[in-house]
Amino acid sequence: MTTTPASDPSAPDPSAPDPSAPDSSAPDPSAPDSSAPPPGEADAAGPPDSVPVLADDATGPPVRRFWAVRRIPAAVLAAVVLGAAGLLLYDVAAVRADRSAMAWRRELAEGLASRPLDRAAVVIGAVLAVVLGVWLLILAATPGLRAVLPMRRQHADVRAGLDREAAALALRDRAMEVSGVQSVRVRVGRAKVGVRAVSHFRALDEVRTDVETALATGVDELGLAHPPALTVRVTRPPRKG
Repeated sequence: MTTTPASDPSAPDPSAPDPSAPDSSAPDPSAPDSSAPPPGEADAAGPPDSVPVLADDATGPPVRRFWAVRRIPAAVLAAVVLGAAGLLLYDVAAVRADRSAMAWRRELAEGLASRPLDRAAVVIGAVLAVVLGVWLLILAATPGLRAVLPMRRQHADVRAGLDREAAALALRDRAMEVSGVQSVRVRVGRAKVGVRAVSHFRALDEVRTDVETALATGVDELGLAHPPALTVRVTRPPRKG
């Protein structure tokens, strides 16, 4: 006859899990979360309603105006100078070869020798010649392309410009979104933006404040290198009859 020893209730059960052992089913806090998007994609996505705006980088390269090519004016001026110089040299060479000078040169020499310098025609011609020369020098020393506004540069090898008409159209659309605005006229210059709005309801001061706020944000979002000053004028529509 065999007897089975009674089990001790205080003895540990070998089939029960050890509470001190690490739980393999629990997630590891140090492991990356596979369900979360990568940091680059999360930063690139951004808010759904955000508008991309060029950041104002004070350490970026200097921004200058665009220079006009001026191919046609330069070609016309070079052709005129070349033709006049060639004609004059031909006449001088003909005189040196014991031939008579051209009629226009003889008449010009006789006129300059016989007419006094204080005559009105001579003075007016001299003034026109000086004005024309100064104007040509100014055109040669200035960049030109006044219709293109330079934008902020983020890279040294990339330049961007915005047409003034396109900037005016964008600001006009901004102003038309303000409540109470009936019509808007926007003129964009290199240093100033002039806005004339017509409001058919609401107080004029409130409409002007809202238009100035909207257009200030719009000018900043254009990304111009030199943001122009803003001038807003709001009036009532003219009365009919």
